[in-house]
Amino acid sequence: MQFSTLFVTVVLAVAAIASPVAPAADVQTSTSIVSEAEMAHFLATTDAELTFIGEAINPLAKRSAQTTTVTFCSKRVGNICGGTCTVYSGGATCLDAANTVCMSATKDVGFCDETGCNGNCNAMSTCGTQMGNGFCFTPNTQSILVSSL
Repeated sequence: MQFSTLFVTVVLAVAAIASPVAPAADVQTSTSIVSEAEMAHFLATTDAELTFIGEAINPLAKRSAQTTTVTFCSKRVGNICGGTCTVYSGGATCLDAANTVCMSATKDVGFCDETGCNGNCNAMSTCGTQMGNGFCFTPNTQSILVSSL
């Protein structure tokens, strides 16, 4: 009886030590949804040519749960998104985004391969190719769906 109890204890100890479980701190989530502060930092430090549309970005204004900021750009160089970029801030809409190859947003948005927010659309939260500064590689994007949710 003592032998079987000792044997079971040793087997359980070896199994616990040998189980390859990564600590929670090592788990990384990939997303192109950035904070308003991260978006503001990108806009203040980029050398991309920026065009602003929609509501003016006011860092002193109260945060609105229905306001989303989206930056979408025409060039990808390695892991950097830039070139000519359009910055939209506002509520629910469908944005014309022809020539977009990469983008970032402060809330989840959809990006579509046809104009009018039609065709094949994907969610920013499921970005397939993550880039630097919280951008997502989104080739062939023709329109962006901004939701109020």
